[in-house]
Amino acid sequence: MLSILFTTYALVFGAELVGDKTFYTIGTLATRHRLWPIFCGSTVAFMVKMLAAVLLGRVIAELPAILVAGLSAATFFTLALVIWFKKPEGEKRDMAQSGSWLKITLAAFASIFFSEWGDVGQIAAATLSARYGAPQVVWCGAVLAMVTKGLLAVTIGVTLRNRVPKNALRYATFGLCLAMGTLAIFRIDL
Repeated sequence: MLSILFTTYALVFGAELVGDKTFYTIGTLATRHRLWPIFCGSTVAFMVKMLAAVLLGRVIAELPAILVAGLSAATFFTLALVIWFKKPEGEKRDMAQSGSWLKITLAAFASIFFSEWGDVGQIAAATLSARYGAPQVVWCGAVLAMVTKGLLAVTIGVTLRNRVPKNALRYATFGLCLAMGTLAIFRIDL
């Protein structure tokens, strides 16, 4: 069982880390908000998405590509609009005042949960679950891999938040969300 756990972790982490939009989404959230709610929201989203992967097996891979692309694009474009219309903030910012804990948690959850269904990490988890017949172990390994990726993205986001002016981050985040939405529409992976 331990070998299945490590195999799942390594495969999902590797698959998810290479050019994955979720990585950029979490890092972007970390440039603007407190970390604990981002971590909690994204972790719950990872848990639910990987549960769906191991329970549904290969069905996720069969979802219509247009549905996956449309949902991902809508999520990224919505984030871009929220960022664009949100009032710019000054350079000094108290993270305790960056939004309610629940609001940030829900934003992190939604940005992860409603994008990239049927991606490589989920397909890997679904395949490993079907192959080994150990959905609980595969789920644990997959969730651990996703949480590791999330922590890495948050770390990068915090580093940027501490070194780059807030308005520059705001415009860069807006542009990144537009780019990710456009890539999702045309089903282009990074």
